[in-house]
Amino acid sequence: MKQNMLVELLTFWKNWHFRLLPGLAAKMKFFLLWKSMGEFVTARHQGMDTTMYAVSADTKGLDTVVGLLADVVLQPKLSDEEIDMTRMAVQFELEDLNMRPDPEPLLTEMIHEAAYRENTVGLHRFCPTENIPKIDRKVLHSYLRNYYTPDRMVLAGVGIEHEQLVECARKYLLGINPVWSSGQAKDVDRSVAQYTGGIIKIERDMSDVSLGPTPIPELTHIMIGLESCSFLEEDFIPFAVLNMMMGGGGSFSAGGPGKGMFTRLYLNVLNRHHWMYNATSYHHSYEDTGLLCIHASADPRQVREMVEIITREFILMGGAVGEVELERAKTQLMSMLMMNLESRPVIFEDVGRQVLATNSRKLPHELCALIRNVKSDDIKRVATKMLRGKPAVAALGDLTDLPTYEHIEAALASKDGRLPRMYRLFR
Repeated sequence: MKQNMLVELLTFWKNWHFRLLPGLAAKMKFFLLWKSMGEFVTARHQGMDTTMYAVSADTKGLDTVVGLLADVVLQPKLSDEEIDMTRMAVQFELEDLNMRPDPEPLLTEMIHEAAYRENTVGLHRFCPTENIPKIDRKVLHSYLRNYYTPDRMVLAGVGIEHEQLVECARKYLLGINPVWSSGQAKDVDRSVAQYTGGIIKIERDMSDVSLGPTPIPELTHIMIGLESCSFLEEDFIPFAVLNMMMGGGGSFSAGGPGKGMFTRLYLNVLNRHHWMYNATSYHHSYEDTGLLCIHASADPRQVREMVEIITREFILMGGAVGEVELERAKTQLMSMLMMNLESRPVIFEDVGRQVLATNSRKLPHELCALIRNVKSDDIKRVATKMLRGKPAVAALGDLTDLPTYEHIEAALASKDGRLPRMYRLFR
């Protein structure tokens, strides 16, 4: 994952076709060709498990864009100048990660590290600063040789004929020797994720994170998670509905239809506790595991009360589920699914990811049918099963009043989600 940050940034740093063209006239002709096709190119590291190279262009440029993708993926130059510039870009991203007011990316990294201690998705996704100088062309080629193999790749297209895409794949991808071909690919780690639970804490002064003249209140951020299921299991859809039913957001989120203002974390948490700045549910799902978690933010002096509110919401997941809130969550999930699939870039990303993970693709109407079939008993069953596991906890900020991990675990094992009482002779 650490090398992937550099690979992602290096991908379209300079166009490989463009660099091979001699003379200004030839390069201008190349630019005009791409402009005429309405070209858009990008490379992104998607979550913890996928890198996507994408091109959007006019259908008449299919042959050209597939050629570009093949060239970028299989024939990257990776010059010393580009690697040095990319190292600086990665360094900047890491510094920005620690300075930005929104801690969600860092908390997501921490909750995975706590949940899957030293294995698979619990390993660092962001490159440690001390490792940046160590990543050179040799390391990148080794990474590409081991992970950029045909059995780990999918070529997906939307708005084009299947046979045309197959013909282009044969032309540009079949029998092509990549630049790293001098060497044998090693057997990559195919370990199954082992959920461990645990806690990761970072004590940090959050009193001055504002990037502008308007101060941001000092907040402590807590994320509590429990193991759910992989996206290959039948319980994946009930967990997705449960996550939508919990919903939530920030205390300053705009209301309106479809904004989730009637989800549990809004009704039970943000509407009742004015001092809570954020309460949001997230569901991360992978091929062999999953993690459902709640992120909450509040003043450091109210951390203990905030943690207890979140543990109580977890316990309530295994209780009664109203028909109205269940139907609302299912409708909102289907609405979000269909709205996202109105965008063609999202469609070919969806096609690629599903085929890569399951060797097939469920169509939108199939997914909607599965969502409609979710019953309140399904929600209660998956939540009850989830609550039997150990929690994963990530905490960032002033942690003076943070309950111990053992107390959080005891609260999630209780009937009402309350933390064990603490008695002090002196305050």
